[in-house]
Amino acid sequence: MPLTATPTPGAKLLSPTDHALVMIDFQSQMAFATHSIDAITLRNNAALVAHAAASFKVPTVLTTVAEKSFSGPMFSEVTAPFPGQALLDRTSMNTWEDAAVIARLNEIGKDRLVFAGLWTSVCIVGPTLSALDQGYEVYVIADACGDVSAEAHERAMDRMIQAGVRPMTSLQYLLELQRDWARTGSYESTTGIARQYGGAYGLGIIYARTMFGAHEG
Repeated sequence: MPLTATPTPGAKLLSPTDHALVMIDFQSQMAFATHSIDAITLRNNAALVAHAAASFKVPTVLTTVAEKSFSGPMFSEVTAPFPGQALLDRTSMNTWEDAAVIARLNEIGKDRLVFAGLWTSVCIVGPTLSALDQGYEVYVIADACGDVSAEAHERAMDRMIQAGVRPMTSLQYLLELQRDWARTGSYESTTGIARQYGGAYGLGIIYARTMFGAHEG
């Protein structure tokens, strides 16, 4: 018998309530040596992800490594959407080996995790492969990660994908959380984030609204 399609989203699509976001080591010292993506684009994409998560109330863990002694403060673009939220500082390169981070993730209680941060081959590979081993479903926002070279970033992405990690991009993350322009409660926030951080797409929104009063819904 032929299949019968229904207008329902696939189970592998992210929703605001089905996952936690982990943003790792968006810090000055880590960014200085990042060459797989330029600093402006990296900061923009990290900001887009952070603002998207905050807008949709996605439980988010912000973690740093050696913040006071070596790596410096987390990007203000990442911390600003979460005023007053504590940063979980670590000594371990692998976030998954830090007891405070794991305690927070257990408290949140989501089986689906989304990661972004620096560097891809160390601070993202470590926790993603560890989470997979423990049965979690894992996503990585590839263009909100960076490494010391394009080769390092790409091979790290290859390694994670081969292990079962699902890659995505920052703008994709925002729009997947919105998914339907008829969701008026988040419409203005989503288009506002896109206007500010969505590159050419954001310019398109500004142009259409200014010139024609256009509206996605």
